[in-house]
Amino acid sequence: MGRLFLMHLDGNVYSCKHCKTHLGLAADIISKAFHCKHGKAYLFNKVLNVTTGVKEDRMMMTGMHTVSDIFCVGCGSIVGWKYEAAHEKSQRYKEGKYILERCKVSGPDGSQYWVTHDAHFGGSDADDV
Repeated sequence: MGRLFLMHLDGNVYSCKHCKTHLGLAADIISKAFHCKHGKAYLFNKVLNVTTGVKEDRMMMTGMHTVSDIFCVGCGSIVGWKYEAAHEKSQRYKEGKYILERCKVSGPDGSQYWVTHDAHFGGSDADDV
């Protein structure tokens, strides 16, 4: 295995809540109107310092998608997923984009969200886009 190099971001940064590794910039958020089984989630145009897992098909609120879980390279925690492919034409704008689950990251101001008891436990996807 090679040497691990972490990219450092300047500005309003979202980071792994466990190890503080930088994951994405607030400027790269496309939508904050997404939800996952643990609560809020944000759709990012790009993220860094993550590795992708195995591609798999998942049924979400807006239909079938091929996704890969994404993991923080600093500590290995799962922080969200990447949309690899959308099976419905109207959802193709998500392809190549990333979801960071809000309960798994720290916000630019250091804030953290926690799993709520009333979190949605169905498929994960946007509630309105």
